[in-house]
Amino acid sequence: MVVTKMAMSDGINKYTMVFYCNALSSLVLLPFPFIMSRRSGSCPPLTFSVLRKIFLLALVGFGAQISEYVGIDYSSPVLGTAMMNLIPAFTFILAVILRMEKVNWKSSSSQAKLVGTIASIAGASVVTLYNGPPILRSPSSPSYVQPHHLLLLLSRQSNWILGGFLLAAEAFLVSLWYIILAFILKDYPVVLNIMFYKWLFETILAGLLSSIIVREPRSWILKVDVGLIAILYSALVASVFRLTLCTWCLKRTGPVYVSMFKPLGIVFAVGLGFIFLGEMLHLGSLIGAIVIVMGFYGVVWGKSKEEEKTMEGGGVGGSLASSSHKMPLLQDKASSV
Repeated sequence: MVVTKMAMSDGINKYTMVFYCNALSSLVLLPFPFIMSRRSGSCPPLTFSVLRKIFLLALVGFGAQISEYVGIDYSSPVLGTAMMNLIPAFTFILAVILRMEKVNWKSSSSQAKLVGTIASIAGASVVTLYNGPPILRSPSSPSYVQPHHLLLLLSRQSNWILGGFLLAAEAFLVSLWYIILAFILKDYPVVLNIMFYKWLFETILAGLLSSIIVREPRSWILKVDVGLIAILYSALVASVFRLTLCTWCLKRTGPVYVSMFKPLGIVFAVGLGFIFLGEMLHLGSLIGAIVIVMGFYGVVWGKSKEEEKTMEGGGVGGSLASSSHKMPLLQDKASSV
């Protein structure tokens, strides 16, 4: 998010940036569907039903991507990563509604997960609606950040609130993306193929939207500057590497477990935004982030207690089953023997 903010502050259009990121991501994974198709029996057939689900996944992911870029343009990376902490809460709620997560309201573990979910939402509301006085200022602006760029980086309160709502919408769409992906992996567990078709559909959607909104031809011209670096980083690292790895982990652990690691991003965003963007850390961001992280660890504690009860209730057999679920490599070796 910090790199994206720097690129948009340098003048790159956010909609063309989304298009180039998705196009490059799909080009990187272009060979894998052909490689998988040549391996007989290595993957199930790609049916029209699966393609429809992948298109829905791409539509939700594209909406999350647009919300993220516009929200970051209106606010800051610190607010963006703070709102990412809502993803575990939203994912847990969706998983409960769709009966992917079992809840016993009388147990302390379920109560902890519920309180943690409410705390995460409350903390995100504080970050969005209360900016507060600055408590940490950058001692000096980086040499490559021009004064008129700093004016763009320090958003006004109205834009800050609008950006917060857009980033909250992104958090919900990412949670929904995790849930849809979990259902797709049950029918078609080929991670690289899913990712390729997802980015292919998102490239088409981004091209259509950008051609309607972006009218200036110079906005499509790429230069060797921070904008090109941001596109390469977003496509190769933040998209291909990160999302493919998250999908691989989600296939083995489920959406709730994967979403629990999102709050760690706030630590990196605060440090990088302070160093590279010369941003100020406000009191509202600090208070909200603390509340969100406390809620996050409440959900983690409740989840760990439920796993302990499952292992104790299942005895030795349950322990072995749980261990094999957590360590799929051991399970694959045992099944192959």
